[in-house]
Amino acid sequence: MLKQRIMTALLLAPAIIAAIFYLPLSYFSGLIIAVMAIGAWEWGPLMGFSSKIRRIAFVLTNVFLMVGLWLYLPIETLWLSATELHSSIVNLLWLTVAWWVLSAFLTFVYPRYSDFWSKHRSVRGLFGWFTIVPTWLAFIILRSHEYQVDKYDGAQLIMFLFLMVWSADVGAYFVGKSIGKHKLMPNVSPGKTIEGFLGGIVFACILVNIAGFVLDWSLKQHLTVIVVTILITTISVLGDLNESMFKRQAGIKDSGSILPGHGGILDRIDSLTATAPIYTLCYVFFGW
Repeated sequence: MLKQRIMTALLLAPAIIAAIFYLPLSYFSGLIIAVMAIGAWEWGPLMGFSSKIRRIAFVLTNVFLMVGLWLYLPIETLWLSATELHSSIVNLLWLTVAWWVLSAFLTFVYPRYSDFWSKHRSVRGLFGWFTIVPTWLAFIILRSHEYQVDKYDGAQLIMFLFLMVWSADVGAYFVGKSIGKHKLMPNVSPGKTIEGFLGGIVFACILVNIAGFVLDWSLKQHLTVIVVTILITTISVLGDLNESMFKRQAGIKDSGSILPGHGGILDRIDSLTATAPIYTLCYVFFGW
């Protein structure tokens, strides 16, 4: 399984990086919509949908919401300046934060209250919208930052998010496998340990600071990014646990099988769905 995971990652990573850096904004936006559409398809079974028609309908509602936002606020108008977002976008991001606060509560107290939301597909569908659509929005916001001045500035912001989340994931995996003894949240994900969680944070902070030294950051930049990294890596665990909670309730092991060794798209981006909107807000308010 580990070998298969590594092989899939090695094949996908160059294509993902190339798309982030070199696709024009409109093509990049369309690509992320396609990825999120696959995620919406995989969310169908989490809602209890067994028929393809219902799953397709849910996919279309997500695509409609993303395209609607795109038309309402064209990509070029999202940023009013290098440090200021359109007020409507900021409000949407804060609404997303509210969803993830609720999600954290539901995850921490699981299985309490699960009888309510598991019996109402409309509620699980709403959860899906708040998980999928803001992820697309956050990636578009980040990629479009200072695009007219430096086409690669936004791509670098996205890569730092990936560095934080994926290094924490790798660190948590190996630390948890080697010395993990104390379960983090056994009711939701029995495999995760406190040691792995802390190891992931430390590993992410080390790698991000190495990148900062290469880029010749100031002390203030290092301190700011350390705080942001701790926050983002902690939230990334929430995204992972959130999907695990929904899969456990639905009796599903993986959201899909499109990525050998990783499962589905949601299995691979679950941490990013929680972190991308909050990382975007962190950059707007703190910068670095």
